[in-house]
Amino acid sequence: MRGLLLALALIFGPAAALMPGTGIATLADDAEARWVPFDVTPGNQIRFTAYVNGVAAVAVLDTGVTASVASPRFAALAKLKVQSRGMARAIGGQVPFGWATTRSIAFGALDRRGGGLTVTALPASAIGEAQGPDLLIGQDLLAAYALEIDYAARRFRLLPSGRLPFRGEIAPLRVSPEAQVYVTELTLSGQRLRPIVVDTGDGSAVTLSQSAWQATRPGALPTTSTIAYGLGGPQVSIMAIVPQIAIGRVDAREVELRIEPAGGFSQTIGAAGRIGSGLLERYHVLLDPGAGRMVLSPGPAADVPPLRSTSGLLTRAEGNRLRVLHVMRASPAEASGWRDGDQICTIDGAPIGGDYARSRLAGWSIGTPGRVVAFGLCDGATRQLTLKRFY
Repeated sequence: MRGLLLALALIFGPAAALMPGTGIATLADDAEARWVPFDVTPGNQIRFTAYVNGVAAVAVLDTGVTASVASPRFAALAKLKVQSRGMARAIGGQVPFGWATTRSIAFGALDRRGGGLTVTALPASAIGEAQGPDLLIGQDLLAAYALEIDYAARRFRLLPSGRLPFRGEIAPLRVSPEAQVYVTELTLSGQRLRPIVVDTGDGSAVTLSQSAWQATRPGALPTTSTIAYGLGGPQVSIMAIVPQIAIGRVDAREVELRIEPAGGFSQTIGAAGRIGSGLLERYHVLLDPGAGRMVLSPGPAADVPPLRSTSGLLTRAEGNRLRVLHVMRASPAEASGWRDGDQICTIDGAPIGGDYARSRLAGWSIGTPGRVVAFGLCDGATRQLTLKRFY
């Protein structure tokens, strides 16, 4: 359980027809050597450096985005001229977007001349940081190539489509002609579900539409609730741990599964659900829609079960305090009367520091069942919470 998970899917639909051409992209002859190092955001997305018109940008690799996106702040920094275009579908709702032409976009072995970027707000909540990313690099820049992601080594590269740089199990992959994003299929409880969006910008493992979940619900699994933040705002969903999901011939075990409410993002784009980086990171991954395949080779964490909350509190650090964003259903926190918006200033007597997210203190929310955690609330009240497994 990573706590607050985030998703950056963005579908432009028919409005994309209003955008000018996509420019001319080339891969360097030494593409195999052009690995791009990355780190992982608090929202569990791939973050790296790209260049727009020679200006360095903090970018997120996002196969769930129809057309690559720049934030308004970065567009101003790079002196891009933005024209309003319309509305796009995002997780959490719709967002307005514009369009700006570019001279060049470059990262790794890729160099694209001409074309442009869509422009919309990329809030800090989208990656769990104090400031949002500058760019989302989407399928328009990626889908013509084989995208190899080595999660264990924290690096990726683009190769000519058709290359097969490592061995693994193969699943089908294509770019959906309707939504213009990467799609595959998966099997749950013997039922094949498709299309399933492959979304590297989604920090969660697997998300299903309400109808897909109802068609495949695997037995009497305990469920809870959780919250995720997309570009369109927050969305509360059901969550369970399912014992097994098959992607091609890969059997992923103990998978954290989220179920969107009726009318959720997957349903609006005609998809059965999404596979995010929370599952992909278990593997060495090749995404090559041009060759019609996704290749998965188990990584060091392939059989590591997901972390589970034992508290039921999903929080966000805000300076020297934690704000409760969601109290999970059927959790010890719900039973103890916690509410969204509660603010925590100390945990077991220790203050919340600037390095909280990387400190040992942050592990309390997934602590050993039976542990009693003492909280100092910012209004001066104190509370205790006994941790337990509840889903």
